[in-house]
Amino acid sequence: MSDQLSATDWVDAGLRALASRGFTALKAEPLAKTLRVSRGSFYWHFADIVAFHAAILARWHEVAAEQIIANVEAASKDEDPLALLLRRVFGERLTLERAVRTWASVDPAARTAVQAIDRRRLSYVESLLTQSGLPKDVARARAQIFYWAFLGFALSDQPLPKARQQAVLDELLRIARHDRPQSNMLRTSA
Repeated sequence: MSDQLSATDWVDAGLRALASRGFTALKAEPLAKTLRVSRGSFYWHFADIVAFHAAILARWHEVAAEQIIANVEAASKDEDPLALLLRRVFGERLTLERAVRTWASVDPAARTAVQAIDRRRLSYVESLLTQSGLPKDVARARAQIFYWAFLGFALSDQPLPKARQQAVLDELLRIARHDRPQSNMLRTSA
Protein backbone atom coordinates (compact mmCIF):
# COMPACT_ATOMS: atom_id res chain seq x y z
CA MET A 1 0.00 0.00 0.00
CA SER A 2 1.18 3.52 -0.61
CA ASP A 3 1.54 6.36 1.87
CA GLN A 4 -1.41 7.99 0.10
CA LEU A 5 -4.04 6.50 2.37
CA SER A 6 -7.19 8.42 3.13
CA ALA A 7 -8.74 8.89 6.55
CA THR A 8 -11.38 6.38 5.43
CA ASP A 9 -8.66 3.80 4.74
CA TRP A 10 -7.36 4.23 8.27
CA VAL A 11 -10.83 4.03 9.79
CA ASP A 12 -11.69 0.91 7.80
CA ALA A 13 -8.41 -0.69 8.91
CA GLY A 14 -9.25 0.33 12.45
CA LEU A 15 -12.67 -1.30 12.25
CA ARG A 16 -11.10 -4.53 10.97
CA ALA A 17 -8.50 -4.44 13.75
CA LEU A 18 -11.17 -3.71 16.35
CA ALA A 19 -13.30 -6.64 15.18
CA SER A 20 -10.42 -9.10 15.01
CA ARG A 21 -8.09 -8.01 17.84
CA GLY A 22 -10.12 -5.72 20.09
CA PHE A 23 -9.83 -2.08 21.07
CA THR A 24 -6.22 -2.38 22.21
CA ALA A 25 -5.28 -2.75 18.53
CA LEU A 26 -6.46 0.79 17.78
CA LYS A 27 -3.02 2.40 17.88
CA ALA A 28 -1.14 4.22 15.16
CA GLU A 29 2.03 2.09 15.12
CA PRO A 30 0.49 -1.40 14.73
CA LEU A 31 -2.06 -0.13 12.22
CA ALA A 32 0.70 1.57 10.20
CA LYS A 33 2.61 -1.72 10.12
CA THR A 34 -0.52 -3.58 9.00
CA LEU A 35 -1.11 -1.00 6.26
CA ARG A 36 2.62 -0.92 5.39
CA VAL A 37 2.90 2.84 5.73
CA SER A 38 4.60 5.24 8.09
CA ARG A 39 2.97 6.52 11.24
CA GLY A 40 3.14 9.98 9.66
CA SER A 41 0.27 8.95 7.37
CA PHE A 42 -1.87 8.40 10.45
CA TYR A 43 -1.04 11.82 11.89
CA TRP A 44 -1.69 13.47 8.54
CA HIS A 45 -5.36 12.51 8.95
CA PHE A 46 -5.86 12.48 12.74
CA ALA A 47 -4.62 14.95 15.32
CA ASP A 48 -4.23 12.17 17.86
CA ILE A 49 -5.50 8.76 18.85
CA VAL A 50 -8.59 10.30 20.49
CA ALA A 51 -9.62 11.83 17.14
CA PHE A 52 -9.03 8.47 15.47
CA HIS A 53 -11.16 6.69 18.05
CA ALA A 54 -13.94 9.24 17.51
CA ALA A 55 -13.79 8.57 13.75
CA ILE A 56 -13.93 4.80 14.38
CA LEU A 57 -17.02 5.20 16.58
CA ALA A 58 -18.72 7.52 14.09
CA ARG A 59 -18.11 5.04 11.27
CA TRP A 60 -19.40 2.17 13.42
CA HIS A 61 -22.59 4.15 14.05
CA GLU A 62 -22.94 4.67 10.31
CA VAL A 63 -22.48 1.00 9.33
CA ALA A 64 -24.18 -0.58 12.34
CA ALA A 65 -27.27 1.63 12.39
CA GLU A 66 -27.75 4.19 9.64
CA GLN A 67 -26.78 1.99 6.68
CA ILE A 68 -28.86 -0.90 7.95
CA ILE A 69 -31.88 1.36 8.47
CA ALA A 70 -31.45 2.93 5.03
CA ASN A 71 -31.17 -0.51 3.41
CA VAL A 72 -34.27 -1.77 5.23
CA GLU A 73 -36.21 1.34 4.23
CA ALA A 74 -35.14 1.01 0.59
CA ALA A 75 -36.02 -2.69 0.43
CA SER A 76 -39.25 -2.52 2.42
CA LYS A 77 -41.43 -1.40 -0.47
CA ASP A 78 -42.30 -5.05 -1.15
CA GLU A 79 -41.77 -6.66 2.25
CA ASP A 80 -42.41 -6.13 5.95
CA PRO A 81 -39.56 -3.87 7.16
CA LEU A 82 -39.45 -5.52 10.58
CA ALA A 83 -39.01 -8.95 8.99
CA LEU A 84 -36.23 -7.55 6.79
CA LEU A 85 -34.51 -5.95 9.77
CA LEU A 86 -34.71 -9.07 11.92
CA ARG A 87 -33.37 -11.30 9.13
CA ARG A 88 -30.54 -8.87 8.53
CA VAL A 89 -29.35 -8.43 12.10
CA PHE A 90 -29.86 -12.02 13.21
CA GLY A 91 -28.13 -13.28 10.08
CA GLU A 92 -24.85 -11.43 10.62
CA ARG A 93 -21.66 -12.26 12.39
CA LEU A 94 -21.49 -9.60 15.04
CA THR A 95 -17.82 -9.56 16.00
CA LEU A 96 -17.60 -5.78 15.57
CA GLU A 97 -20.68 -5.31 17.77
CA ARG A 98 -19.08 -7.38 20.53
CA ALA A 99 -15.76 -5.57 20.17
CA VAL A 100 -17.30 -2.11 20.45
CA ARG A 101 -19.37 -3.14 23.46
CA THR A 102 -16.27 -4.56 25.14
CA TRP A 103 -14.45 -1.31 24.42
CA ALA A 104 -17.41 0.61 25.89
CA SER A 105 -16.97 -1.25 29.17
CA VAL A 106 -13.68 0.61 29.76
CA ASP A 107 -13.88 3.77 27.64
CA PRO A 108 -16.35 6.62 28.27
CA ALA A 109 -16.36 7.81 24.62
CA ALA A 110 -17.13 4.30 23.38
CA ARG A 111 -19.81 3.96 26.06
CA THR A 112 -21.43 7.20 24.86
CA ALA A 113 -21.36 5.91 21.28
CA VAL A 114 -22.96 2.62 22.31
CA GLN A 115 -25.68 4.44 24.23
CA ALA A 116 -26.39 6.63 21.19
CA ILE A 117 -26.66 3.67 18.84
CA ASP A 118 -28.86 1.82 21.32
CA ARG A 119 -31.24 4.80 21.41
CA ARG A 120 -31.25 5.08 17.60
CA ARG A 121 -31.92 1.38 17.05
CA LEU A 122 -34.63 1.23 19.72
CA SER A 123 -36.32 4.29 18.28
CA TYR A 124 -36.30 2.76 14.81
CA VAL A 125 -37.75 -0.58 15.91
CA GLU A 126 -40.37 1.24 17.97
CA SER A 127 -41.34 3.32 14.92
CA LEU A 128 -41.70 0.15 12.81
CA LEU A 129 -43.97 -1.39 15.43
CA THR A 130 -46.00 1.81 15.77
CA GLN A 131 -46.38 1.98 11.98
CA SER A 132 -47.70 -1.58 12.06
CA GLY A 133 -50.58 -0.37 14.22
CA LEU A 134 -49.45 -1.11 17.75
CA PRO A 135 -50.15 1.49 20.43
CA LYS A 136 -47.05 3.51 21.31
CA ASP A 137 -46.62 2.02 24.80
CA VAL A 138 -46.91 -1.54 23.46
CA ALA A 139 -44.54 -0.74 20.58
CA ARG A 140 -42.00 0.68 23.04
CA ALA A 141 -42.16 -2.43 25.25
CA ARG A 142 -41.88 -4.84 22.33
CA ALA A 143 -39.04 -2.83 20.79
CA GLN A 144 -37.14 -3.17 24.06
CA ILE A 145 -37.76 -6.92 24.14
CA PHE A 146 -36.58 -7.30 20.54
CA TYR A 147 -33.50 -5.22 21.25
CA TRP A 148 -32.64 -7.30 24.31
CA ALA A 149 -33.02 -10.41 22.15
CA PHE A 150 -30.65 -8.90 19.58
CA LEU A 151 -28.09 -7.95 22.24
CA GLY A 152 -28.25 -11.42 23.74
CA PHE A 153 -27.65 -12.91 20.32
CA ALA A 154 -24.87 -10.41 19.52
CA LEU A 155 -23.03 -11.03 22.75
CA SER A 156 -23.53 -14.81 22.83
CA ASP A 157 -21.02 -15.58 20.08
CA GLN A 158 -23.15 -18.64 19.29
CA PRO A 159 -24.35 -18.82 15.70
CA LEU A 160 -27.75 -20.41 15.25
CA PRO A 161 -28.31 -23.17 12.71
CA LYS A 162 -30.51 -21.84 9.88
CA ALA A 163 -33.61 -23.79 10.95
CA ARG A 164 -33.31 -22.62 14.55
CA GLN A 165 -32.64 -19.07 13.44
CA GLN A 166 -35.78 -19.12 11.29
CA ALA A 167 -37.84 -20.44 14.21
CA VAL A 168 -36.59 -17.60 16.43
CA LEU A 169 -37.33 -15.00 13.76
CA ASP A 170 -40.79 -16.45 13.16
CA GLU A 171 -41.53 -16.25 16.89
CA LEU A 172 -40.28 -12.66 17.14
CA LEU A 173 -42.47 -11.70 14.19
CA ARG A 174 -45.44 -13.48 15.75
CA ILE A 175 -44.91 -11.44 18.91
CA ALA A 176 -44.61 -8.25 16.85
CA ARG A 177 -47.86 -8.89 15.01
CA HIS A 178 -49.89 -9.98 18.02
CA ASP A 179 -52.40 -7.17 18.48
CA ARG A 180 -53.09 -7.18 22.19
CA PRO A 181 -50.46 -7.17 24.89
CA GLN A 182 -50.49 -10.25 27.11
CA SER A 183 -51.34 -8.25 30.26
CA ASN A 184 -54.60 -6.99 28.70
CA MET A 185 -55.55 -10.55 27.76
CA LEU A 186 -55.11 -11.64 31.37
CA ARG A 187 -57.21 -8.76 32.67
CA THR A 188 -60.07 -9.46 30.29
CA SER A 189 -60.24 -13.13 31.25
CA ALA A 190 -60.29 -12.44 35.00
